[in-house]
Amino acid sequence: MNAERICLIEDDEIMGGALALRFELEGLDCDWHQTGRAALAALRKQAYGAVVSDIALPDMSGETLYLALLESAAAPPFIFMTGHGAVDQAVRLLKRGAVDYLLKPFEPDLLLGKLKELVSRQVPGRTDADTLGISPAMRALEELLPRLAQSQASVLITGESGVGKERVAQKLHKLQGATRPFVAANCGAFTETLLEAELFGHEKGAFTGAHRTKRGLFEQAEGGTLFLDEIGDMPLTMQIKVLRAIQEHQITRIGGESPIAVDFRLVTATHQDLKARVEQGLFREDLYYRINVIQIRVPPLRERKDDILWLATRFLEQAARRGDERRLVLAPAAERALLDHPWPGNVRELKHLLERAQVLATGPLLTPELLFGETSPANSPAPRDTLGDYLAGHEREYILRALESQGWQIQETANLLGISRKNLWEKMKRLEIRRNEDRE
Repeated sequence: MNAERICLIEDDEIMGGALALRFELEGLDCDWHQTGRAALAALRKQAYGAVVSDIALPDMSGETLYLALLESAAAPPFIFMTGHGAVDQAVRLLKRGAVDYLLKPFEPDLLLGKLKELVSRQVPGRTDADTLGISPAMRALEELLPRLAQSQASVLITGESGVGKERVAQKLHKLQGATRPFVAANCGAFTETLLEAELFGHEKGAFTGAHRTKRGLFEQAEGGTLFLDEIGDMPLTMQIKVLRAIQEHQITRIGGESPIAVDFRLVTATHQDLKARVEQGLFREDLYYRINVIQIRVPPLRERKDDILWLATRFLEQAARRGDERRLVLAPAAERALLDHPWPGNVRELKHLLERAQVLATGPLLTPELLFGETSPANSPAPRDTLGDYLAGHEREYILRALESQGWQIQETANLLGISRKNLWEKMKRLEIRRNEDRE
C-alpha cells in the first residue's frame, strides 16, 4: 500500500481539480475519479492511504460506495464531504468507521491536515506524536530538529506560554534516543529552596523532613535530556549554582560533601525576553550565553493558523481514543470561530476549550456556543460574499498556483487541473488572471 496515495471521488470539475492540485502540491499522490463506479473499481484494484469522497455522486452515493467496500473487505480511511449534510447521516457514517464528515464549504487546510495525519500513522516508524504541525513554520522546525539531535549543544526554546515548547523538547529528545531519560522541571513552579532540592537532590538528614537520600534531576537525567522550563523565572542565586553545574558537569547534593559527575543534554525554555532580563540585571549574562548556543522560536498559534483546525481535530480524535465513544465533529461555524479567535493562551487554550466543549456536548456537532460560551461569535454578521463569489475566489487562487507551478505553460497547467486548454483560457478570462499581475 502506498500510504501517500489518495483516492479523491468528486464529480464537480472545479472542486475536484482544485483539490487534486492541492494534494499534488503538498506532496500527496492523488487519483481523481468523478463517478462512484470508477472509484469502486480502483479501490478494489489498488490500496490507498486514504479516500476523500463526496456524498452525492452521479451514479451512486458515497455512502453506498463505502458500504459496498465494507462488505467485501476492509475499507481504507474515509473522509466524506458534502454540501447537503445531515446530522443523522454523519453519525451513521462515523459509527461505521469513517474518519470524518466535512460540510462544504470547508477550509482546505483542515482536510489537508486530516490527510497528512492519516498518512503519518501509516508510515513505518511514525506515530501521532511525531508531527508538531502542518503550518510552514512548524514544518521548518521539524526539519531542523534531526540536525540538532546530532549535536549535544545546549538548546534554548523561546515562545509564548502555551505554544508547546516542552513538546518540541520531547521531540528533540526522542530523535536522540527514546530509551534515554527525559527529565523536566518548571523553574517558575518552585520556591528557591525547593528548586535547589529538586535539581541537586539531598542526602538523608540534610534538613528537617529529609528522611532518605534523594537524587536530583541533574542525576536523573544522566545520559539523556534535562529540560528546564521557564528558566527566565529562576532566582539569581540559583542561576549561579546551575551555571556551575553546567560548566563543571558535576553537582553536590544538599548536605553532601563529595561531587557527583553528571552528563546530560541541556534544553531550556522561556516565554520571557532573556536578553532584556540580562540588561535589567535579572538574568546572568554568562548563563544566558551558556544556554543560548542554539535558539528555537515556537511561533504563537495566531501566527500559524494552518495548525488551528488540524490541532482541534487531533485533540478530538485523541479524546475518542481515550474511551469517549462519541465521535465529535466541529460545525462549520465552529471552525470559523476557531480561526477568528486570537488565541492569547495558544495551544493550551485550544485544548482546554475543546475539553470543555466535549463535556457539555449533547450531540455529535460542536458549535461555537459550546466552545466559547456567551462570548461565542455565533451571532457575528453573515458572510458578505455570495457562494459564487466565495468559490470563484478559491478557484482563482488554485488556478494561479497551478499556473505558477507549471511556469505558466497553459497546456501543462490544463493537464494538471484535469480540464481542457480552452476551458482553462475561459476561466482565466472570466477570473481576470494575468501573468504579470501583482499578487502582493
